[in-house]
Amino acid sequence: MSASEVQTFTPREFHRQAHDALGNPQIRANFRKAMDGLMAKRRDVFSDWDLETLRELGANIRLRALAKLPDLLERLEANCQANGIQVHWAENGDEACRIIRGICERHGAKAVIKGKSMVSEEMHLNAHLEAAGIEALESDLGEYLVQLNEQTPSHIIMPAIHLNTDEISDIMHTRTGTERTRDVDYMTAAARAQLRERFMAADVGVSGVNFAVAETGTLCLVENEGNGRMTTAVPPVHIAVTGIEKVVEHLRDVPPLYALLTRSATGQHVTTYFNMISSPRKPGEHDGPNEVHLVLVDSGRSNIYQDDELLDTLRCIRCGACMNHCPVYTRVGGHTYGTTYPGPIGSILMPHMMGLEATKDLPTASSLCGACGEVCPVKIPIPDLLVRLRREAVGEGRGNVPGAGVKRTKKEVAAWKGFQWLATHPGAWRSSTAIAGKLQALMPSKLGPWTEYRTAPKPAKVSLHAMVKRHQAGKSDEDGGKRS
Repeated sequence: MSASEVQTFTPREFHRQAHDALGNPQIRANFRKAMDGLMAKRRDVFSDWDLETLRELGANIRLRALAKLPDLLERLEANCQANGIQVHWAENGDEACRIIRGICERHGAKAVIKGKSMVSEEMHLNAHLEAAGIEALESDLGEYLVQLNEQTPSHIIMPAIHLNTDEISDIMHTRTGTERTRDVDYMTAAARAQLRERFMAADVGVSGVNFAVAETGTLCLVENEGNGRMTTAVPPVHIAVTGIEKVVEHLRDVPPLYALLTRSATGQHVTTYFNMISSPRKPGEHDGPNEVHLVLVDSGRSNIYQDDELLDTLRCIRCGACMNHCPVYTRVGGHTYGTTYPGPIGSILMPHMMGLEATKDLPTASSLCGACGEVCPVKIPIPDLLVRLRREAVGEGRGNVPGAGVKRTKKEVAAWKGFQWLATHPGAWRSSTAIAGKLQALMPSKLGPWTEYRTAPKPAKVSLHAMVKRHQAGKSDEDGGKRS
C-alpha cells in the first residue's frame, strides 16, 4: 500500500500496524533517508558546542518552570491581560474547541487559517470547526499536504516526512491541479501561491506556542516558512492555543531553549523566523490583529504534574529528536502509533491523555536502548518513564495513570517480568542478546546511561487541576478580577 493512501490507525492495533509498516518498503525507505539526514545534521550542528552543559541548562530551566508552574500560569495570565491578550482556560480538548468556536462565531468567521500546532491536532480542532460550518485550512506546508491527503502528521516537526517527492507531486496534482513533477521548487511555489490568497481571506488565525513567557506575557513562535507570522498578523483575530506546560519564567530563559530546540529538531543554528507576540495591534500600528486570545489547555497535564516521577514528561520542548533516533520509530513511522504524538515522547505522554487501557502497547514499543534519553535536549529520562508505564499497565505501579492496572494474560505478565529481570542483569542481558542476534532479532547490545539524572522537583501542594477548573469556570481569584 502506498504511503499516500488514506488509512485509519489506532493505538490498540499498534502491533498489527507495525507489522504492516515493516512490510512496506516505501515507508521504510522514506523514513530511513529522512532520519539519517536529521541525525547527521544534529550531530554536525552541535560539534562545536558544550552540548552537555547546554542540555543541563535547558533541563534546569524547564525544571524550575515546572516547580513554579501554578504561580507562573497566574503571572502569565496577569501579564497577558495587562498587554491586551484575552486568556481562556480549558480543562480538556473539547472545552478548548468550544472556546475557539465561540470566538469564531462571535466574529462571524467562516474561514480559519492555521499555523502549526500539535495541541490543535491533539484537540481535533479542524473537525470540530468544520462540523460548525467553519473552514479550517493548515498553512504549514507539511500540514497542508497531509490535510490535502486526509491524513494526520507522522512527525511533530515534519508532518509529511512519511511522503517522498513523487507522492507529494501526486497529491498536489490530484487535489490542486498542479503538474506532476519532481521539481521541489515548483511544488513549493505552487503551494505558496495557493495559500497566500487564503491568508488574506481568513477571518481568524490559529497558532500554537513554543514558549509562553510569564515575566512579560509574551508568546514565542518558532518557524521556518513565514506562515506562522502571516497567520498571527494578517487575520483580524489571532487565537494562540497551548498546553499549560509551555510556560517559562523569564524572557532570558528562551534563548537557551531556542538554541536547543532548533539544533535538536532540524539541525539549524536558528530558524528563519522567531515571532514574539505580546499584544494585539496598538493605535498607530499598521498591521497585526485587532484581538489576540490565548487558550491554555490542560487535557491530563495537571494529572501528570501530581506525580513527582511522571512530571518529567512535561519538560518536553517538542523537538522530535527522540523520534529521529529511535530504532522503532525510524522503522515503522509515526502513523503506526495511532496517536497525535508518536515515538518515544508519545509513548510516555499519550497514556495520560487517552488512558493506558487504549495505549498499553505504546510503552512497550521500545528496545530500551537509551538513545531517546541521550539525545533529549532537556534530559527527560524517557526510558525510565517507559518502564514506569509498563509497570502501571500491569497494575504494579502507583496507579496514578488513567487506565492503570489493565488486565493482561499470564503469559504477557510473565514475559514482561522476564524482560524486566534481563534489563537489570547486564551479564544475562548480554548472553540473551547474543543468542537473539543469531536469530536475527533486533535487541539492544547494552543498557543506556539514562538513570543518572533524577532531580525532578516535588509537585506543588496546590492542585493544578483544581486551579485550571477554577479559571475555566470563570471564578474570581483573591483580587476579585474577572477571568475568561
